[in-house]
Amino acid sequence: AACRVMRVTCLATCALNQWALDFDGNLARVKASIWQAKAKGARYRVGPELELPGYGCEDHFLEVDTIEHSWECLAQLLAGDDTDDILCDVGMPVIHGGVRYNCRVFVLNREILLIRPKLCLANDGNYRETRWFTAWQHPKKVEKFKLPSLISDVTKQTHVPFGDAALEFMDGSLGSETCEELFTPNAPHIQLALSGVEVISNGSGSHHQLRKLNQRVELIQSATAKGGGVYLYANQRGCDGGRLYYDGCACIAVNGEIVAQGEQFAVQEVEVVTAVVDLDTVVGFRGAFQSMSVQAAASEKQPMIEVPFSLCVTNPLGAAVSKPMPVRYHTPEEEIAMGPACWLWDYLRRSGASGYLLPLSGGADSSSTAALVGSMCQLATKAAAAGDACAIADIKRIAQLDDNASVPAAKELAARVLTTVYLGSENSSNETRGRSKTLADEVGSSHLDVKIDAVVAAIIAFFVTITRRAPKFKVDGGSDVENLALQNIQARVRMVLSFVLAQLMPWVNGRNGFFLVLGSANVDEGLRGYMTKYDCSSADINPIGGISKGDLRAFLRWGAKHLGYPSLASVEEAPPTAELEPIREDYVQTDEEDMGMTYDELGVYGRLRKIARLGPVEMFKRLLHEWKDRGTPAEIAAKVKRFFFFYSANRHKMTTLTPSYHAENYSPEDNRFDLRPFLYNVRWPWQFRKIDELAEKAMKER
Repeated sequence: AACRVMRVTCLATCALNQWALDFDGNLARVKASIWQAKAKGARYRVGPELELPGYGCEDHFLEVDTIEHSWECLAQLLAGDDTDDILCDVGMPVIHGGVRYNCRVFVLNREILLIRPKLCLANDGNYRETRWFTAWQHPKKVEKFKLPSLISDVTKQTHVPFGDAALEFMDGSLGSETCEELFTPNAPHIQLALSGVEVISNGSGSHHQLRKLNQRVELIQSATAKGGGVYLYANQRGCDGGRLYYDGCACIAVNGEIVAQGEQFAVQEVEVVTAVVDLDTVVGFRGAFQSMSVQAAASEKQPMIEVPFSLCVTNPLGAAVSKPMPVRYHTPEEEIAMGPACWLWDYLRRSGASGYLLPLSGGADSSSTAALVGSMCQLATKAAAAGDACAIADIKRIAQLDDNASVPAAKELAARVLTTVYLGSENSSNETRGRSKTLADEVGSSHLDVKIDAVVAAIIAFFVTITRRAPKFKVDGGSDVENLALQNIQARVRMVLSFVLAQLMPWVNGRNGFFLVLGSANVDEGLRGYMTKYDCSSADINPIGGISKGDLRAFLRWGAKHLGYPSLASVEEAPPTAELEPIREDYVQTDEEDMGMTYDELGVYGRLRKIARLGPVEMFKRLLHEWKDRGTPAEIAAKVKRFFFFYSANRHKMTTLTPSYHAENYSPEDNRFDLRPFLYNVRWPWQFRKIDELAEKAMKER
């Protein structure tokens, strides 16, 4: 008798840099990934969630056009030889029975095998899927779906299965779940494993957040560590039109161990990750787990769609099975260096702008932003040097170079796409001016040193003309109102001048286009409202708006060594200051003194407010224990009340916050992540009274 043949297959997952509503580009990247998977010998390819229209379409999903164009893309995919001899798992929206679903469409040899709707929708944090889609309400049930005529004309099919099912091939089985479903307690992969399905895929749209990747990878590993199986994870990678950066890291796990892993951050538009796996190891793993066998025997089995196709390769003995590998994680400093840099590159190349303009004060925040643009140039030129045709074309187009010109080095690219400007005043110091110039030279930006005093004086003179009153700084005998107003004039003048320069500097330099203005307010300043409304925090985009001051300072120390910008070390060592008040022998303005709280304290308040979901009273209770060695109950009560006063008094500033890279779970971003009122009773009478009562009681018990 003939020996039983090993069941070895090559499987592919991918990370694609899709763009909302860019149907031409999205389809081209899907096709490219399929052909790359074929070239690597893959029998199956899974792509990201909603990859045809792009995950970030948001309310465009409510438009019939978006559904129609997705079908048109799928029709093109089915009309050619793209799906010949490879199972392709494509993400797109589908309307079935008058209801809009987020679906996976399985296609093979120019036919549709199954449409699988998402069972659990993401509806927290940055996600609003239930606004656009409905979760499939019939687990383990399959219905008939009538195909639109443009698909039927291509496939000659009229109806296909629609529902919660898996595929059974001649030599293996495959099922799927989508993004959020991996994170749910009763995840579909559990039922798929109990039904004996060997390969489980996940087409995802998951965004970057500092220190989050390990959570995702651990869930992927645990999905098959308990129940066995092969798990493929696909993801978008890039900025697809909003504040989020989808961070790729396509990977493949077998029986709880990672055997293939893609890059988390890259400017490369298409990355295909493959692994050669032995399906019999899944059977062996599960068979040795008797408790699972008992549960599998008792479980209701997943509906299976039979497919006359071999999932496994024809020459298993010639295929080297992929071995387990250690998972690659970046440090938070590396994440900051690469995530926002890639986001900036996507935004620049897709916006039509010819560069960025950055007000560079020589402080920690604007210096971090300058370093990120420098990192962007390093990543883009590195990809171009490695032969990435898309990166080469984008660099030449944005930098306005001739087609036959060589690709510039990172500093040369920075000189063309980044203009930095030191907007100094009589209140500025020589130290910040020097740090600004030194960093600009290290990054390679085109740098301007500008004095704004004449513009500020003109505005004050105008005010004096119409009121006959001359405001003074507090150090010169003025009131708090005068002091703040004079600071705000300088801050707002800098914003106006930044946009003037961004619009006209390309023209001055004989180039086409416009620059985008970069903002540099960090997440803690946004939370506290420590910024002038419509000052330099008001920009086109802000790459650090979701990053804490503590993380930025660590990034500056890291960047001084690893990015080649040594002056970042001296920037980090300097005390943060706005330099909006006159410097005197007995007074130098500092941020933390201005705010009445430290940046470290702000980070604590932010995490307790948003992540732990604590209001004023519960936050005080928590800190009464956590900070018991840092002050009396009365002092802790005063700190909590001070934070909530300034947070609520300045919440209105969040309504105009510059679109920022999302990196922190305690971001106060008002547009879609942190939904709160912006008109508060800043006295918080009920809450603060309760805090005072608790503080008084705690003081008596000391």
